[in-house]
Amino acid sequence: MPGVTNDGPLDDAMPLSDLMPWSVAPLRLGRSWPLAPDSASLKARWNAFVRAPEEGREALLEPSRTRTVHTAAAQLPGQRTGTEPLAHAEGACPEPVRVLHGPFDEQWLIPDQRLIDAARPELWRVADEHQLFVVEQGHVPGAGGPALLACAVLPEGRSPAGRPGRIRPLYRRPGGAEPNVAPGLLTHLSGTYEQEVRPEDLLAWVLATAVRDAKECRVPLPLERDVWVRGVELGRRALWLHRRGEGTDRPKLPGGRRPYVRAPLPARPVELLYDREEEALLVGDGRISPVPAAAWDFHVSGVRVLEQWFARRTAPAQPGTLAAVRPATWPQPWTSELLELVTVLALLAELEPLQRDLRDDLGDLITPGELRRARVLPVPVGSRRPASVLDHPEEGPGGQFAFL
Repeated sequence: MPGVTNDGPLDDAMPLSDLMPWSVAPLRLGRSWPLAPDSASLKARWNAFVRAPEEGREALLEPSRTRTVHTAAAQLPGQRTGTEPLAHAEGACPEPVRVLHGPFDEQWLIPDQRLIDAARPELWRVADEHQLFVVEQGHVPGAGGPALLACAVLPEGRSPAGRPGRIRPLYRRPGGAEPNVAPGLLTHLSGTYEQEVRPEDLLAWVLATAVRDAKECRVPLPLERDVWVRGVELGRRALWLHRRGEGTDRPKLPGGRRPYVRAPLPARPVELLYDREEEALLVGDGRISPVPAAAWDFHVSGVRVLEQWFARRTAPAQPGTLAAVRPATWPQPWTSELLELVTVLALLAELEPLQRDLRDDLGDLITPGELRRARVLPVPVGSRRPASVLDHPEEGPGGQFAFL
């Protein structure tokens, strides 16, 4: 299985919780229908919900202990939604936002806290164009795959298998202010390597070297500057791929290879297979190639990424539920996303031997004792809590404003 192996912590490797102290639990949606691979389906689901009489809305909502049609909830930070109980909701659907639903699977979410059991507002307060998130993946004994994923969009944080980890923003405040890094760590590393170490450098190193055991993610910190530089460069490449490039600079396979649709995908594909000999992805009667075997074999927490991505778009929904409101045929944008995902996974797989070599060449490490002597450890309790954000009022339940 491609991916960084999770063989257990290295000697003197630091817990990620001591390097990036503030973390948040994964979101808990409570129902699947406010999330979808396309935004049009979400708007259609919302319209069906608000057109239903009050007595029919309860079943459509799929109520939980914390959310019913009579539950009022505050607006999520940065979002404009109603705050009255859903029994009285009307009007257009709140504009869906892009989120990371699972490994390398960006989808759309209705950003309405009345629909989400635990939306983690503290994450929404710091989610902006300057933010990056690290998402710990569930530990599955003997399984390969990266210990961490990174993204610029808000992550849901659920792991495909194993107990989910935590979400760690790179910054504690909007606008890229106040790094979520142990106080004094960047200064100590800058002195050790005789060059400036920025928050983004630490994030890149973490992506390149983190391993996960049954308890936590751990990160080795090298003493040698050359090892650090090598790891940061490798991590920057990984981060760029996790984000699927930036702007018009999109990932491409080397040597001019590029996955193409060789046979049209059916309107309603129900099966995804792989032909290793032909390096072809079989989407029903459709055919995509070349698809490197490394892309097909790429796993996270023991789950094949391409299979899970496909299943989340084709698995049948229970008739009569809002989740059953979906595209009647396979949308063309999904094909483009699939082609790009194949490329990203293949390129990430190419980094794996480089990551293994890096871990073999770490040399002596910065020890917890050294960081205690430098007064970086123990991490202050306040660094593990969200920062106070007092910049703007947020509308609470029933239209009342709350200041945070």
